[in-house]
Amino acid sequence: MSDETPLRKRPSGLGRGLSSLLGEVAKEEPFNVAAPRSGLQMLPVGSIEPHPRQPRRHFDEDALAELAASISARGLIQPIVVRPQGSRYQIVAGERRWRAAQKARLHEVPVIVRDFDEIETLEVAILENIQRQDLNAIEEADAYKRLMDEFGHTQEALGKLVHKSRSHVANLLRLLDLPERVRTLVAAGDLSMGHARALISAEDPETLADEVLRRGLSVRDTEKLVRSAKPRQGGSARPAFAAVNADIEALERQLGDMLGLRVKIAHRSDGGTVALSYSSLDQLDMICQRLSGERI
Repeated sequence: MSDETPLRKRPSGLGRGLSSLLGEVAKEEPFNVAAPRSGLQMLPVGSIEPHPRQPRRHFDEDALAELAASISARGLIQPIVVRPQGSRYQIVAGERRWRAAQKARLHEVPVIVRDFDEIETLEVAILENIQRQDLNAIEEADAYKRLMDEFGHTQEALGKLVHKSRSHVANLLRLLDLPERVRTLVAAGDLSMGHARALISAEDPETLADEVLRRGLSVRDTEKLVRSAKPRQGGSARPAFAAVNADIEALERQLGDMLGLRVKIAHRSDGGTVALSYSSLDQLDMICQRLSGERI
């Protein structure tokens, strides 16, 4: 399907998870070059092409070189997910592995073939990249906006799809309101999502972004810079506890950005608590994996 082809909206089976979308094929289907066009098999690298609308746009060359070296030594362990596209196959998930396999000069790669439609293709691509934290904040926001604009997804439905809170999705979408140059800095990794969120409320985000980079400011320092750049209303001094609360709120936002969940910090002079709110078992599982250091 080309980019110009109109896409039909339909209700999407959200919240299924990546393994559910892909199917449990690895336990059942052996590698077979002559297998039919479905399931798990080996395909020539040259018969596979990337999807033109895949959410990930930036591929770190050093990381690709490292992965290519690992593939040269051990082979490609994790299959690439593709869908039939005429006489060729189009990547649904695993473009980074496909690029590294080319660098490693592999002739064939293991693939999972699935007859996904355009909505499922985008859903799987987003899920895989988010679960591996491969998308930068702008790429993730762009992907969410496409799912909303083209396929009618709501923010709440998107949150269920990627196991993140609705507020996390909403905060990401707000990043798209930033000037293009600031969005480019975020996409390139020069500014974090936390920096970008702070700059959204600034009257001149581009100028402040330059100052953040020049001074190497942290997210909390950026938030203070944005507050100081705003004209004061009334002129009354902020109470001391307000500054403390602002720091706590900044920490809550930073942790929330990292996890995609609502975070609440209750701070006292003798310690405190950090509470993570989840709305599904999938979100709880994600928290456990993050805390234990297991791969998602």
